[in-house]
Amino acid sequence: MNTTILTFLLLSLSLGTIITASSSHWLLAWAGLEMNTLAIIPLISKQHHPRATEAATKYFLIQTTASALILLSSTMNAWKTGQWDIHQLTTQEATITLTLALAMKLGLAPMHFWVPEVLQGSTLPIATIISTWQKLAPTSLLLLTFNSLNSTTLITLGLLSTLLGGWLGLNQTQTRKIMAFSSIAHMGWLFMALTINPNITLITLATYLLLTTTMFTTLALTTSKTLLDLGTTSPQHSTLLTGSMLTLMSLGGLPPLTGFMPKWLILTELAPNLPLISTLLGLSTLPSLFFYLRMSQMTTLTLPPKTTLIEYKWRFKTNMPSTTPTIALSTLLLPITPLILNFN
Repeated sequence: MNTTILTFLLLSLSLGTIITASSSHWLLAWAGLEMNTLAIIPLISKQHHPRATEAATKYFLIQTTASALILLSSTMNAWKTGQWDIHQLTTQEATITLTLALAMKLGLAPMHFWVPEVLQGSTLPIATIISTWQKLAPTSLLLLTFNSLNSTTLITLGLLSTLLGGWLGLNQTQTRKIMAFSSIAHMGWLFMALTINPNITLITLATYLLLTTTMFTTLALTTSKTLLDLGTTSPQHSTLLTGSMLTLMSLGGLPPLTGFMPKWLILTELAPNLPLISTLLGLSTLPSLFFYLRMSQMTTLTLPPKTTLIEYKWRFKTNMPSTTPTIALSTLLLPITPLILNFN
């Protein structure tokens, strides 16, 4: 792709998210979401491959459907209250419709089927953008309407996403699909955090973005597209081997790593009032932890088949950029949890 066109698309992508996050009018927020969607479509389909075209088409259809539902909810609210202000979302029907539309954009269950297919049809850098940056605009709308959201809807969608995100990722062998189901599960935790307070929601979002970016960067550096490819990490970069293992453990939420922080805060707040739901939420992390452990085991303890392409794959990587800062942040932030939680 031409450098000028690529720069223009990335700027449009950034501008769309900024417009949505900073707007107070529903039409302006909708325009930002549409700009965001239209900018990412050429990036997904730039491979000129049927799989990439299919992924771009699915992404376009899902995002436009969700945007239409957002317009519907804002119109219903304006019809009954006369207000187009985002902070004045008071109609229950409009609130539930908006929550479902944003859940569709974020890829929560039961509207999650597009996420694995779109990520599998994209390159690793574009999959990183879809899994991280594209979550910011819908999440900003959720935070702007935080006081109006229906807790029952959020808990139902969140619990369903964490359960399905873990179970459906168990039999996957493609790393991008595993990260897709990881994204679904983490978005479920984000919706559970929305029922508590905005601070914990922001911590959950920031932790998810940091861990996912680090993991996708590691996969891109080692060009690992399947679980068997993970075994070639050691000959490419020995330090990256340890970093990959710790990042995977952090994604699973094992203490004392960073990924344990949002899960700990959410369960601590939910357990006194909703013991059954918090128990199910805690148990839903076990399937996710299993496939993270499997990825970690295949990265550190398993050798790949001795084919020529796999055995000498490390020779094609002459310069390995340092990922130490992101790996350090994704594994060592737990001790400063009180400082992050009380930061205003």
